[in-house]
Amino acid sequence: MTDAPLPAELLLDRDASDDLRRELVSALEGLGVHTERVRRAVDHRGAADIPWIMLASLPLQAFLSGLGAEAVKDSYTAFKDVVRRSSRAADPAHAADPAGPAPRPLVLQDRRTGLRVVLEPGLPGEAYEQLLGLDLARFSEGPLHYDSAQGRWRSELDEAAG
Repeated sequence: MTDAPLPAELLLDRDASDDLRRELVSALEGLGVHTERVRRAVDHRGAADIPWIMLASLPLQAFLSGLGAEAVKDSYTAFKDVVRRSSRAADPAHAADPAGPAPRPLVLQDRRTGLRVVLEPGLPGEAYEQLLGLDLARFSEGPLHYDSAQGRWRSELDEAAG
């Protein structure tokens, strides 16, 4: 992806398994991202926080731009697979319980701006394809979610402010 690996920090929900952590670190490594630190989240989140299973803080625009390179296609597929599995594997105790907690997304956060991109369970392929070419400078607020009905990434907060 780049000559020097992109630095990242991972913050995992307490329910994220060690296997899931290893899979995500490996998938990110295949995409040219060096995970400098992995921590577990504390239980105290604000009401406005996204109920994620994993938060990856990295130079987001550089990461997304590099994903389109032909050399990382297999690694990119592996990354998408980890994202899909992570949302389903969040809480093994409730995995078979339909009344259990809803699947939680993986969130990518830009280290510099704090802008967040939410990779929700079941994102269609076109969402990932659009994400590769997304100009994050167009957004000042987040989080960004993929709107399946409109077929695009959007920030409701940016739209409300504009």
